Amino acid sequence: MTSIRTFLILSVVAVLVLFNFIAAIQGYSSGMEKAGLLFDEKMLNTAKLIANLHVEGNASNIEHTSTIAFQLWKGSKLIAASSNAPKNPLTDFQPGYDYTNFDGYRWRSLGYYDRKRDVWILLTERDDTRFLLAENVILESVYPILLGIPIICLAIWLIIGYGLRPLSQLANELRNKKTSDLTPITTGDSAKELEQVSSSINSLLERLNQTLEREKLFTADAAHELRTPISALKIQLHNIKQEMPSNSDALKQLNDGVNRMHHIIEQLLLLYRTTPEELVRDFSKIDLYTLAQNNIAEQYSLFEEKQQNIELDGVTTEVNGNIFGLTALLQNLINNASKYTPIGGDIKITLGKNKDKPFLRVEDTGSGIPAEAHNRVFERFYRHNNQQTASEIPGCGLGLTIVKHIVELHNASIKIEPSGFASGCAFIVEFNQ
Repeated sequence: MTSIRTFLILSVVAVLVLFNFIAAIQGYSSGMEKAGLLFDEKMLNTAKLIANLHVEGNASNIEHTSTIAFQLWKGSKLIAASSNAPKNPLTDFQPGYDYTNFDGYRWRSLGYYDRKRDVWILLTERDDTRFLLAENVILESVYPILLGIPIICLAIWLIIGYGLRPLSQLANELRNKKTSDLTPITTGDSAKELEQVSSSINSLLERLNQTLEREKLFTADAAHELRTPISALKIQLHNIKQEMPSNSDALKQLNDGVNRMHHIIEQLLLLYRTTPEELVRDFSKIDLYTLAQNNIAEQYSLFEEKQQNIELDGVTTEVNGNIFGLTALLQNLINNASKYTPIGGDIKITLGKNKDKPFLRVEDTGSGIPAEAHNRVFERFYRHNNQQTASEIPGCGLGLTIVKHIVELHNASIKIEPSGFASGCAFIVEFNQ
């Protein structure tokens, strides 16, 4: 995914570098051309100066540099010349500029005729020297532009970063929002361009919050409304049992159906009560070992009925959490272990610390859960049945959903592993405290 900041910086810098490069090339070319004209004008002034000297005789009397050569001709007679000039004419006896070669160099030449004195001044200047002088002058003006590009790029990076800071702040606020936090985001004095984005996000959060509230209220109201008639139905069923044979298949199926419906309603109410608002506000130090002892005692009749062996191993293990939520977590894990463990099977609950992190492990000798179903068992109403049908094991598929929900609210993690027994599986909850 392309970053807006990176895109803007690269685009602006690319355009800036391109225009600076074009400007530098144009400036260099134009500067060299103008420098050549200035050097030509200087050559013309030098030629006029030589003509005015009226010098005849030995050319060594005239001061000059090795980069300039000249000759003073009157008719076909050389009357003066620089020491580095050849005996032959430096260039044609034609007024104007040209190029010539001698002494291993390329020279810029000038032919100048002084009518007043009837003399020709042939003047040459080394072209490489002219080029170096012109280039040095021009580069001195181009270098600041080239050296300024990194500074300008840094300024662009800072300015764009500052301009996009409100967008980064909005992204951080959304990133740091908890899944349970549906309150509107605050933009403060952010840019006008973000107001519409913030408004749309807040509108979405509001609609989502209303939808979730309606769902929770509907679930809670439906469960509460069904609780009373189910209780009445159980009483009527108890009365019918007194008048009908206890081994009636129809009566047994009716009793199982009523119990299953009652279990579903209780689980729905429990799911409603394990919302973040209900749990997080009542966190305190809780001993999981004592909590597990109480849960085993409350559900002991289940183990006794199926002649199951249950073992609690560990030491005092304190965590910061909600007692209602952790009780529901233990109750569902232990109840699940009992339901899926056959008669005479084993259940083991282990409590302790792993690398200073409290953990809870519930394992059994049931049929186990295949690896491909490890994630799905935490989905609502999903029930995995290995060698047993849903009708043989009571439940509604909400227990592990509630467990997963409580685990997340306690900033913990849960995973499924093979049991330490010959068969079955183990649920491990690790608290990041």
